[in-house]
Amino acid sequence: MANSREILAHMNGIRDTMKITNAMYLISSSKLQKVRKHVAQVDVYFEAVRDTIGDILACMPEMDHPYLEARDYHPDKDDKKKDHRHAYLVVTADKGLAGAYNLNVLKKAEEEMKRHPNSRLFVVGQVGLHYFEKKDVDMREHFFYSAQDPSLSRARSITTDLLEEFQAGSIDEIFVIYTHMKNALVSEVAMIKMFPLSRKWFHQHTTAKLSEETFFPDPRAVFNQVAPMTMQGIIFSALTDSYCAELNDRMTAMDGASKNAQEMIDKLERSYNRTRQAAITQEITEIIAGSRAQKKNKVHG
Repeated sequence: MANSREILAHMNGIRDTMKITNAMYLISSSKLQKVRKHVAQVDVYFEAVRDTIGDILACMPEMDHPYLEARDYHPDKDDKKKDHRHAYLVVTADKGLAGAYNLNVLKKAEEEMKRHPNSRLFVVGQVGLHYFEKKDVDMREHFFYSAQDPSLSRARSITTDLLEEFQAGSIDEIFVIYTHMKNALVSEVAMIKMFPLSRKWFHQHTTAKLSEETFFPDPRAVFNQVAPMTMQGIIFSALTDSYCAELNDRMTAMDGASKNAQEMIDKLERSYNRTRQAAITQEITEIIAGSRAQKKNKVHG
């Protein structure tokens, strides 16, 4: 059984760890509020861009474009093409200590890679990069972006890289795998199709009537300008949603760690008190025994 000095040292070590977990909780909470405010300001802009594409497709339902799904697109049928190559943009964190945040995304990415072996990975975040470096997968080695503090500039750069790969003919479809924060308690892995753009999704958000909208110089030219912005919006939304989920999961993990640490301290305090009381009792017993022994020596002397 540990003595009181060892127990006290253990308690002090746990208290030092609690200072770190509490600090990480407060930092994540502060960053989360800031990111949410930023996202709310940008979402309005991308909703307008999305609605513009919906209006273009309402005016030109027969328009064919490399950035759009074919009108006769069938996912199940097209997935069986041998030369059809998927690409996955996998959004992970730059560090751990966020519960199962990274693990769930990595697991989903590996499941998709098994379903489509002829695939390519584009990874955001150091955790995912280091993880897939150890795997035998086709990953863009020089594609690296931090998961911290997502910005429109970063989303634009990622979009440019992915479009270059598409235009070079190395990929046919691009999906984004990220973590969606449903609420303060629940986060889940999500996968959305970034490219080609889904006609069905835009038809759900159109507000135009065929005779109401006028595009200059023509709808196709406007679409060429607006489509990349929509892709930027999809990526920016995934990056910010993932970052919010990471911060929220880290808050939850640090809060749980702090509570567990406090429970450990409470148990150690009880153990420390029992050990200390036993030591005091032992000292008193030894003093009494010594006193009695001396009295007997005096009587016999």
